[in-house]
Amino acid sequence: MKKQHSDKEQDKKSVKTAEAANETASTATEQDNMAETTDGDTDKMSVAPSLEEQIAAWHDKYLRLQAEFDNFRKRTIKEKMELVERGCESAWLAILPVLDDMERAVAASHKSDDIEALRQGEELVMKKFESVLQTAGITRIECVGQPFNEDEQEAVARFAASEDMRGKVIDCVQQGYKKGEHVLRYAKVVVGE
Repeated sequence: MKKQHSDKEQDKKSVKTAEAANETASTATEQDNMAETTDGDTDKMSVAPSLEEQIAAWHDKYLRLQAEFDNFRKRTIKEKMELVERGCESAWLAILPVLDDMERAVAASHKSDDIEALRQGEELVMKKFESVLQTAGITRIECVGQPFNEDEQEAVARFAASEDMRGKVIDCVQQGYKKGEHVLRYAKVVVGE
């Protein structure tokens, strides 16, 4: 019986020794893990400055790109305005010869009493001006005798008219013009009713 008792004690001692060895191993593993964690923190600390540098670099790139876009937008607006001004310049340059002809016609009217010659001069100036408008793509809205069209005409008066002229334009008070399909100025007309 003593032998059994001593075997049990030995088993208990072996178990205690094994548990102590396990605890020692666990403690060693925990210490290794803590050491690795500390090394990981050190790695993170060494990575952190490069991350901050990357963030600063990206922020700098963002600011530069934003400034570049603002400059592009301003330059584009300026170029558009210059194009509009140049477009107007070409229109004015096309009209100037007509103005020169008008000045000559007025000067000739002061020197001459020949009404027929003055009338012919005015007609030539008018044709030249219409040619300039036609070159620019501007056309007259033909309306007299046509059915009233509110998309191109503005009725300023209504007069009683014969059956065949009802709803049609009797007279044009002010001529209308359009460029392509876009109405520049509506024709002011008298409509029959």
